[in-house]
Amino acid sequence: MTHEPLLSVKDLRIYFGLGHAGVKTENAIKAVDGVSFTINKGETLGLVGESGSGKTTVGRAILRAIEPTGGKVTLTIDGKPIPVSSLSRSELKGVRSHMQLIFQDPYASLNPRMTVRDIIAEPLECQNYGSREEIDERVRQIAISCKLNVEHLRRFPHAFSGGQRQRIGIARALVANPQFIVCDESVSALDVSIQAEIVNLLMDMQEELGLTYLFIAHDLSVVAQIATNVAVMYVGQLCELAPTYELFHSPKHPYTKALLSAIPGVDPNQKFAPVRLDGEIPNPANLPPGCRFSTRCSYVQERCKHEQPAWREIASHHMVACHFAEKLDAGDPVENARAKPQPQC
Repeated sequence: MTHEPLLSVKDLRIYFGLGHAGVKTENAIKAVDGVSFTINKGETLGLVGESGSGKTTVGRAILRAIEPTGGKVTLTIDGKPIPVSSLSRSELKGVRSHMQLIFQDPYASLNPRMTVRDIIAEPLECQNYGSREEIDERVRQIAISCKLNVEHLRRFPHAFSGGQRQRIGIARALVANPQFIVCDESVSALDVSIQAEIVNLLMDMQEELGLTYLFIAHDLSVVAQIATNVAVMYVGQLCELAPTYELFHSPKHPYTKALLSAIPGVDPNQKFAPVRLDGEIPNPANLPPGCRFSTRCSYVQERCKHEQPAWREIASHHMVACHFAEKLDAGDPVENARAKPQPQC
């Protein structure tokens, strides 16, 4: 596996203004506030956290579906770094084919008035890919790769199940030969058995095409299967980032420990003891002056309430934002979570 960076995100910020005053730092909702990470070519970064933590906003800002308030997003294509965050609309159109999005809801993300063929072909037509015959051939190729029946390309989305619709969405994302894909909760709306099929499909396509994923999810057991590295997000900021095996076996942040403990297991004889988080999630428009997790953390000290922890490396490729990460007794969250991720290459 290569270790060449494909995507670099530095100090990404997305603020939403209140009322009609526009975006102002002092009265804005800080949906994403200073997020930084790098994804190497061919790898998958799993981005996890509670609802409202800013995961989807990060993914959409990288693709410029939402305009960032600040920060820098760089996508490296054929060895050439492209500053995605500063491109004009006309320049951005030429980069769109290199980065795509797989939506969360397979029912709402497909146009019910378009056939499957037209849905999959739409990115090619927007990029002036070629003649209709060339587009049809490319659509057939990607449909077969995504295990879709080419005889069904003339049908409409209502004729398909949720899993089949998500395969159509994946085919649409892959048809233009992108290098980077944001998977925004792409399996959360599916049954468990269908989730496994879709995750296996994504992993197969990644190996076959050399794809790079930002995999946004709530389900840590799914993330453990597909991700090379995992980033944990809380109220607009990253609190921990590490290789998957390292994060599941040796978490350094109390919030990560709580998330891992909440993963249910299949052994009825093994005690399920999730860590209870008391307190309230901070209001993004009125954040506490210190650590954002201090209102719910059982290890909170006076320093945490006044001083924001630095984003620092405490082990090789293991980043954390906690004043007392080295001193906390994290225990063995793997035993509680029953998560057994395999080491990534």
